[in-house]
Amino acid sequence: MKKKRRINIKRVAILIILLALIVVGIVLGINKLTHKENKTQEVKEVASIEAYGYTLKDNATSYYKKLFKELEKTLNEKEVDENKYAELVAQMFIADFFNLDNKISKNDVGGKQFVYADYQTDFEKFAMDSMYKSVESDVYGDRNQELPEVTNVEVIKVKNETYTYGENSDDNAYVFNFKIEYKTDMDYQTEGSLILIHNGNKIEVASMSEKSASE
Repeated sequence: MKKKRRINIKRVAILIILLALIVVGIVLGINKLTHKENKTQEVKEVASIEAYGYTLKDNATSYYKKLFKELEKTLNEKEVDENKYAELVAQMFIADFFNLDNKISKNDVGGKQFVYADYQTDFEKFAMDSMYKSVESDVYGDRNQELPEVTNVEVIKVKNETYTYGENSDDNAYVFNFKIEYKTDMDYQTEGSLILIHNGNKIEVASMSEKSASE
């Protein structure tokens, strides 16, 4: 009888140890899973053009990064080629605004840094109520929503004209037509026009239309 009791005690002890290990494993697994789920995406600034206030984020597309390098090179010249500068601003604004795939949420509006300073707040609100309205949050990197990725933007200068905005006027505003290429055709806007104006040493987007401008 005593021998049998010792065997049972050993079995109970082994079972307790096994159950403890299982509980510890489950707790560690839950903690690991919770930590993973709660880890938010961090978007970092990887480059900047300080004299103009332009920045580049690490989640930008390879195409946009290429344009940023071209912009940096253009603006670092002793004499800035204004036509090239305006062309790059138009391309980069379109490339960032219409590229929704890398946006964290509907509040992460692309192209804002190229918009005329006094219009940025209204522009952001307009974007969140329209183009960005259906963008789901990707704060935790688990979004499954299919969104457009811009692979190329072609811009053609149509003309220079006088453009009046508020109480100000630019006698040499740029008018560009643009065409957008996407990685996948998802029925998003593929063409339109932009008006760019001078603001100090910067050229900024003042207006965008879904229709191409005529000469």
